[in-house]
Amino acid sequence: MVIPYKILYKKMVLIRKFEELLLDLFSKGKLFGTTHTYVGQEAIAVSVMEHLNEADVVFSNHRCHGHFLAKEDDPEGLLAEIMGRKNGVCGGRGGSQHLHKNNFYSNGIQGGTVANALGMAFAEKYNQTGNIVVVFMGDGTWGEGISYESLNMASLWGVPLLVVVENNRYAQSTPLELNLAGSIIQRVQAFDIEADEVESNDVAVLYPKFEEAVKFVREKQKPFVQIVNTYRLNAHSKGDDDRSKGEVEKWWEKEPLLYLENKMLKEDIDQIKLSVEKRLQEIDQRVQDMEFASIG
Repeated sequence: MVIPYKILYKKMVLIRKFEELLLDLFSKGKLFGTTHTYVGQEAIAVSVMEHLNEADVVFSNHRCHGHFLAKEDDPEGLLAEIMGRKNGVCGGRGGSQHLHKNNFYSNGIQGGTVANALGMAFAEKYNQTGNIVVVFMGDGTWGEGISYESLNMASLWGVPLLVVVENNRYAQSTPLELNLAGSIIQRVQAFDIEADEVESNDVAVLYPKFEEAVKFVREKQKPFVQIVNTYRLNAHSKGDDDRSKGEVEKWWEKEPLLYLENKMLKEDIDQIKLSVEKRLQEIDQRVQDMEFASIG
């Protein structure tokens, strides 16, 4: 298998730099509402999206920017949306969490998109399209009953649904060991659904994992759950973070960009970072000059 490291790295840098731009804009009072950054989990989004077809459907959650950028490559539309501009992907009315473009959907309701994805997957199977549906959920969403109801029906109906569990070990500020008994994979297996679990921030590991997962769902027309044990490097939202400094520093040593940079030439790394930064600077200026969305 040939893994397109440069392509994946460029997408990951775009996600990282975009999120850093958002935090800077928030500190200057230029954003509306809240924002949940995807820093530390970039390898998951790009590894999933590279294996999807244009007609496949993706449902995301409150931490959706990385998923959106990896699939749609539209940082201008996303920034305009978050900054309340009428040129945003949802006319400046959806904000940071509620996005829609093409076959991408996101919503901040925990577990809600799991049920949405189930219904869409049933429709794809009923219409015999051959398309699959992907839904991203976190460890905290296992506290929602609708997640279990959806998995039960997904198994019974045999729908083409890929559930990507991004276990970043914290539900807002509550560590996993204080809010989840047993294991996630055993909960999935109780519904007779195939599942796999891995701990990695390395696309060299995740890219082939998701190639196999997508292939399984598409060919078997059955659900599959891929659990990725990872870590978010920023606070849950902006500053609500009481994790120890040592714990976070340990995970910065295993952050996803470093894994790829160890496999690439320095000149390629520098060129990609420069081009992404230039693109975002130009987008930032254009968006700040855009007209605000109307309230009425």
